[in-house]
Amino acid sequence: MNAGRTVFAQVVDELPRHEFAKCVERYQGDFHVRAMSCYEQYLMMAFAQLTYRESLRDIETCLRALGPKLYHSGIRSRPARSTLADANEKRDWRIFSDFAHVLIRQAAELYGDEDLGIELRDAAYALDSTTIDLCLSLFPWAKFRRTKAAIKLHTLLALRGNYPTVILLTSGKVHDVNILDELTFEAGAFYIMDRGYLDFARLHRMHDDRAFFVTRAKKNSRFQRRYSRPVDKSTGLHFDQTVVLVGFYSHQQYPDPLRRIGFRDLQTGKALVFLTNNFRVPALTITQLYKARWQVELFFKWIKQHLRIKAFYGTSENAVRVQVWIAISVYVLVAILRKRLRLPHSPYAILQILSVTLFEKTPLSCVFVQHPFPAQTPDVENQPCLPGFLTGQ
Repeated sequence: MNAGRTVFAQVVDELPRHEFAKCVERYQGDFHVRAMSCYEQYLMMAFAQLTYRESLRDIETCLRALGPKLYHSGIRSRPARSTLADANEKRDWRIFSDFAHVLIRQAAELYGDEDLGIELRDAAYALDSTTIDLCLSLFPWAKFRRTKAAIKLHTLLALRGNYPTVILLTSGKVHDVNILDELTFEAGAFYIMDRGYLDFARLHRMHDDRAFFVTRAKKNSRFQRRYSRPVDKSTGLHFDQTVVLVGFYSHQQYPDPLRRIGFRDLQTGKALVFLTNNFRVPALTITQLYKARWQVELFFKWIKQHLRIKAFYGTSENAVRVQVWIAISVYVLVAILRKRLRLPHSPYAILQILSVTLFEKTPLSCVFVQHPFPAQTPDVENQPCLPGFLTGQ
């Protein structure tokens, strides 16, 4: 690449501009727009994510200080706080949602052959949600409880590459299990969920779609054992059973057999019981899949710590959704850069390097060579001890 171009301009080149134009045209985002197109709005908000700007005035001040460097990065309009605020307020958030999903599809192609660390050829996804607390007086549209507002970020994370494939933004009142009604399940893929998603009618719909689920059983679930398979108890496995539900309503909702796997952590003694509709994968692999579910928790922790999705530049529902979707697209863009440039750096390291070199005139391929951060390693020691085996290797 041309050494005379800024790092930000080179990063922006990785964006599929024609696909963004399609998203804008779909919702008439630039209709009667005189200043600051949707693309310029996106670049300014992406700049804010990459450089950790605190407010709209902070964005305006920093961008104006860059002077002519902005023009060659795609920002032709003069940065103005009021104009950016109006754009976030009025431009349809679905423009940025659709564009984020375009980037997600690109990441899926790049990470399709990523090593999962488990002997499994099929696709595997982790489903979970995180709550973002808001001030009720500023965000009355997101009322959660009597004195509290909140939104929920429901995420389906691909475990090969750890990037989100589906993201749904709802009010805090929406229960996690209802998200299963919004998803289309891929035949042959594994979906790993915690007990909050245990609804036998919905799980049976997933079974009918020929997808596999892995979840944990509740203590009050009642089963009748059909037969047991031998297990190696030295690995922590306690039992591997084929069972049927015996509760009147639960059996009507899920009449087919289930696989029930018991696991006990050899160090802590904590016991876990898993349910799945897959009978061919080894029992130990099922426990390893559930362990890998922790990646979605790390994803939530990462984006809350390193992206601007807890403090918002606007208070309307549209402005909040615009900011969240642009933050997600920045995360996916970092994942795409990491794969295309074959970087050993962690996403955190890539963000940190970009934040301090964004407007240097250095070839993008050289930026990360000049800043040799350590290679990404699994963050296992920092994982909290929920079930005991999640922290074991």
